[in-house]
Amino acid sequence: MADASAAPAAKASSGDWIAVGAGALGALMATLDISITNAALPQIQGQIGATGTEGTWISTAYLMSEIVMIPLAAWLTRVFGLRNFLLGNAVLFTLFSVMCGLSQSLPQMIIGRLGQGFTGGAMIPTAQVLVATRLPPRQMPVGMTLFGLIVLIGPLLGPVLGGWLTENLDWRWCFFVNLGPCAVLLMLLNLGLPKARVHWPAFLKADWLGIVGLTLSLSALTVVLEEGHRERWFESVLIIELSLLTVVGVIMLLIGQRLAKQPIVCLRLMLNPAFASVIVIVFVIGGGLYGVAYLLPQFLAQVPGYNAQQSGAVMLMSGLPAFLMIPILPRLVGRVDARLLVVTGLGCLAISCVFASSLTAASVGHDFTRSQLLLGLGQIMAMMPLNRASMGSVERELVADAAGLYNMARNLGGSVGLALMGTFIEQRNALHDERLREAVTANSELGQSWVADTAQGFFAQHGDAAHAGLQALAQLTNQIARQSLVMTYSETFHVLSVLLLLCIPLALLLKMPTTGTPTAGH
Repeated sequence: MADASAAPAAKASSGDWIAVGAGALGALMATLDISITNAALPQIQGQIGATGTEGTWISTAYLMSEIVMIPLAAWLTRVFGLRNFLLGNAVLFTLFSVMCGLSQSLPQMIIGRLGQGFTGGAMIPTAQVLVATRLPPRQMPVGMTLFGLIVLIGPLLGPVLGGWLTENLDWRWCFFVNLGPCAVLLMLLNLGLPKARVHWPAFLKADWLGIVGLTLSLSALTVVLEEGHRERWFESVLIIELSLLTVVGVIMLLIGQRLAKQPIVCLRLMLNPAFASVIVIVFVIGGGLYGVAYLLPQFLAQVPGYNAQQSGAVMLMSGLPAFLMIPILPRLVGRVDARLLVVTGLGCLAISCVFASSLTAASVGHDFTRSQLLLGLGQIMAMMPLNRASMGSVERELVADAAGLYNMARNLGGSVGLALMGTFIEQRNALHDERLREAVTANSELGQSWVADTAQGFFAQHGDAAHAGLQALAQLTNQIARQSLVMTYSETFHVLSVLLLLCIPLALLLKMPTTGTPTAGH
């Protein structure tokens, strides 16, 4: 994915740091926009005339195009040159952001989000390439840590910033807020990156069968995973058709692997046990992190009744360990065995889920302090060495291909994790609700006593015995639903902790990169 250039000097120049800063800013914008619309969805849907189900495409469109771009970024960088590619994506990202902010209909918004995701997805891996190609080996851990911090904070800050902008200004500012940073980004890219020529032969001789297959399979699979739960999976004709398209795309991709001189994705890397172990761990961690990012706001909204801004503030606590570790993490990543760091990180993530599983119906935001701090610590300690280990397990000429698979695995893990989690939550919640209702029947003395006492309280307020009885029964129903949710979320956190612990043996296959090995990842 990197331009062919001379090896980095012993110490990075000011131009090198400008380039790295530009990449980091682009990555921050791209990761921020993944979740910045979450808090504003009700207002957006109301103004563009979208239903709740249709509104989910505002998020799905971004994720779908982002995951398609990630493995294509290496090839497109070779074709256009890193500078041209980043400048073009920054301009297009700005224009698509404006389009989203000015949208008056759902189709306009979806097109804008597709464009944002595609161009934003390009800025994330290429930003990491700038760290790998512009910083010398001894300064690379610093760049990696700063980049990792941005990638961690972006999705956490998105809902908080989006909620604040929606409440105090207008939902359209969730998109217009990109204009200032984009202007700064363009200036930094012009200052920090050398000019590059376009290599049209690399474009014309590309693995087009694989490119079409990759685009078709990843985009269709993302929609299946995002919408499958809402569409009742294979009860839906749409899901069946998209699943078939996914299979067709995979077949085209595999044929391209056999026919093309340089396949668009180097799948033979998965035959390397060290690299394959990294991919599996990142896939599971991606599912776990996306899962927690979904579960926690859902719990806070449905149980203590937090709004999106309050929930985002609770989730931001997981970013605190990353800030505190800035001075020491580069030294740890450079000197401590990757296997030890990854095992420690996975352990922290698993324990975080165990703490979160002890929640009750009375739990509020501060009850998640321990679990969120451990989550942030585990994420930064696991992902940084995994990032380096993925590059250290392959030959230097295959680094770009490894980076594409690494990033794709994390995003796919998140999509698969959310899809499976949605089905699991629905089934377990229905089971718990049914069992609680069976336990609290009309013949239950405890249930009768609770209803009688509650009805007496309502009767004292307004003096209507019949209405008081109905209010008591309604409150009992709400309590049952509330307890069912708590039990379901607790079980889900338990499952996540077990899956994370099962990844620990795979860490033994990890391989530390040799000195100077570039690192790329998301």
